[in-house]
Amino acid sequence: MDKKRPGEPSQDQDEGLGTSGPQLVLDIAEIRGTMLPSVGGKAANLGELAKAGLPVPGGFCLTTAAYRQALSAVGLESVLAALDEASASGTSASGMDASDTSASGMGASGMDQLNELAARARSLVLDAGVPDGIAEAVRSAYEDLGDNVPVAVRSSATAEDLPFASFAGQQDTFLNVVGVDSVLDAVSRCWASLWTDRAVNYRTTNGIDHGTVSLAVVVQEMVNAVTAGVMFTANPVTGNRHETVIDASPGLGEAVVSGAVNPDHYVVDAHRGAIAERAVGDRQVEIRAKPGGGTERLELPSQPGIEEPQPCLSDRQVLELAKLGLEVQEHYRAPQDTEWATDDNGKLWLTQARPITTLYPQTTRTPPAPGEHGFLNFSLAQGLTRPLTPMGLAGIRLIASSVAKTAAFDVPDPRSGPPAYYEAGQRIFFDFTAVLRSRVGRTIVPRVFDLMEARSAAIMRGLFDDPRFAVTIKTPRKLIRHVAPVAAKYRVPESLFRGLFRPSSAMRRVERLSTELRSTFSVPSGATPHQRLGHVQRILGEEVFATVPQVLPLPALGFAMLALVRRILGDQAPYSELQTVVRGLPNNVTTEMDLALWQVASEIREDPAAVASMVGRTPAELVEQYRAAKLPAAAQTGLERFLGKYGHRAVAEIDLGMPRWSDDPTHILGVIANYLRLSDGAEAPDQQFTQSALDADEQVARFVARARAKSPLHAVIVRLALDRTRRFAGLRELPKYNLVLGLSAARKQLLLIGNELVAAHRIERAEDIFFLDLDDVEIALAGEDLHEVVAERRAAYHQELRRRHIPRVLLSDGTEPEARPGRNEGKQRPGTLSGSPASAGLVSAPARVIMDPVGAHLEPGEILVAPSTDPGWTPLFLTAGGLVMEMGGANSHGAVVAREYGIPAVVGVPDATSRISTGQHITVDGAAGTITTENSGQ
Repeated sequence: MDKKRPGEPSQDQDEGLGTSGPQLVLDIAEIRGTMLPSVGGKAANLGELAKAGLPVPGGFCLTTAAYRQALSAVGLESVLAALDEASASGTSASGMDASDTSASGMGASGMDQLNELAARARSLVLDAGVPDGIAEAVRSAYEDLGDNVPVAVRSSATAEDLPFASFAGQQDTFLNVVGVDSVLDAVSRCWASLWTDRAVNYRTTNGIDHGTVSLAVVVQEMVNAVTAGVMFTANPVTGNRHETVIDASPGLGEAVVSGAVNPDHYVVDAHRGAIAERAVGDRQVEIRAKPGGGTERLELPSQPGIEEPQPCLSDRQVLELAKLGLEVQEHYRAPQDTEWATDDNGKLWLTQARPITTLYPQTTRTPPAPGEHGFLNFSLAQGLTRPLTPMGLAGIRLIASSVAKTAAFDVPDPRSGPPAYYEAGQRIFFDFTAVLRSRVGRTIVPRVFDLMEARSAAIMRGLFDDPRFAVTIKTPRKLIRHVAPVAAKYRVPESLFRGLFRPSSAMRRVERLSTELRSTFSVPSGATPHQRLGHVQRILGEEVFATVPQVLPLPALGFAMLALVRRILGDQAPYSELQTVVRGLPNNVTTEMDLALWQVASEIREDPAAVASMVGRTPAELVEQYRAAKLPAAAQTGLERFLGKYGHRAVAEIDLGMPRWSDDPTHILGVIANYLRLSDGAEAPDQQFTQSALDADEQVARFVARARAKSPLHAVIVRLALDRTRRFAGLRELPKYNLVLGLSAARKQLLLIGNELVAAHRIERAEDIFFLDLDDVEIALAGEDLHEVVAERRAAYHQELRRRHIPRVLLSDGTEPEARPGRNEGKQRPGTLSGSPASAGLVSAPARVIMDPVGAHLEPGEILVAPSTDPGWTPLFLTAGGLVMEMGGANSHGAVVAREYGIPAVVGVPDATSRISTGQHITVDGAAGTITTENSGQ
């Protein structure tokens, strides 16, 4: 679609545009939600409210046609072109630089340039004023309201009050405007406010093209407000969809909206129709309309002698207001952020409604059983903060169905996932209500998550006291009924017995299983698209899970043996020394991969000319050279060798839609370039790894000696236990490694099908298939054109990529338990962030906040601060001085690899990526689980 710049004639024939030319003024009662391009978000919503019979003050809207006409020749085109160039050069292809955490993903110079361009645009608009023809239309409409009637003049942008971005407060509003000359001046200032620094930056952040945005202006009769404020029809802090939250203060609502006053605060339980919380504000500021126009801010002194001020709304008014809010929500079928006022006759008025864009989406399906349900974010447990593509979710549904069927759960439709599988915000959730209501579940699952994702474990335990999740399952019979079939089918007891008493045989069996699994992924080269789709379903729905219960018992045995040693030796086996035992572990495919990549860099370093030719180039330039086979010989052959073995891996690799390293080696070449910048005197990671293994052997010997002091039998047991720990603990990465092999095989088949669909003109390019699911692909193969479906899914996916806050647990009413007030109060000292200890050690160094490892720049010795990590991040660990993660537990991927490399690490640190800045000097204490911050800037 071509961009429509301000000043160009409108090509739309929307409502409100006559055949003889665009209509400049519309009565609010004539406006409908479909007219957003003509009237902007605010006016469209006001018109919808009026249409629904809700109490909206009368007025009119000066349409976007007037804005375009007025600014057709003021010179905005050059500013728009410069803004396009600044936005494009300041952000990466993904919309944000990997190592930048500013709101727009742009550096300081880029932000300064945006602000300068915004100022130029504002000057042009203000200098233009309101042309005579438009002024006459405004004059006529204003006079129809009455003689010098006080009005509110409010901006209404076309990129405003949208489902994904409210743009609240980005454009200006002028209250109690009296007289047509004052109205015209306010109109001009509203037009200019489309180009405030905050509005330009907000649009850039949300990926909205400046040239496609226009502004309408709403002129609305002022309510003689006795009390006013805001109302959210869902709790914007906790996400609870059954609570209405109201803030109120005497006078105009501007006092509440602008944050000038501590308002009265009410929370209404919508189910019971009762006030659940009430807090009276301090009343020290009031904003009132002045006679003759304008507003005044009154500082109200405290009133000694009055023990408790009275609320500005009666209980009846609060409940009436909440009822009105639910009518608005019902009309829009979504929670709303509204502004309201009561006049001197006690009548309620609505002055604005917009979607609440900050709420995390609810699950895409409703639990069949009544009552409250809890949903655990499995994406975060896998170290994945980003959304999954539609095909990625489809693949996970098949794998989850395979697991559930093996565990004797009923799965009517494998493509829809098992009964406990849910999705929200394009991420994976599981209903863990049964865990919360089970005595055994409460004992086992939080302990598992202590190791995987410690903050999720804490939230689980916090729900134990919630009466809605009271224990109803008191015996382990249900658990046994579902675990026993898996254990029997895959001979788990035999695996444990073999691992304990015949460890070499156990390792040979693991190697044989991995080889056999790879053979099941093959697909005949002459398969038809329908056959390939069947093979994708077979690989994901039958094959990839098989390796998990056959391999996982061995690392579980390894860690159980470590716990046994701790039990035998007690205080003689402190946590820090036990950690030493699991450093430099053999049989860990992730560390083997990282060291293989380091070996490639080491081979390149032997040729100084090769190093010089690579260090000065960007990863994209290196990729171009690699594909043209023009890299230095050591780099070309080394990378080919590495990708031949590990090319199936990727960042966010559980998503079928993510390119594998063999598809796009940009990340890997960027990591190699980072390795090449290490000074010659730096200790090589492979040497560190070897030393870690030697340290582990020495620590094992010390533990055995301490056990011998107890008895010879204790020494035998400790030696055997730690041998099994060293042999098997590293295998914890193998099940996922094999799963990703299966995902890569399925991805190749889907791309081949995608090529067929491109040839048949059903989609634009092969990669578009990842924005479909398996049912969609069958529809496309049957002849349906899915270009529009792909475009809609891509837009939704890229919008979800911008979400920064991801809940660990959701309740079925939308509540995020972690967001409940008071959960985190008083838990840490100022200047100290707390998390879970993951890898012992103490390091002080500059921090490097990285949101995406692809293209990231990490100086040797810097402390990596990340939202989470999966194996695709771990090549960065080789040069990191320490690790801080928002997600994870003591046995998550990042923690395990950090321990093996001997770098201090703390995981599960709330909001670490926003509370720590790149360049800030921090101290990470991996044993205490703390990060001490200093206030040094970049």
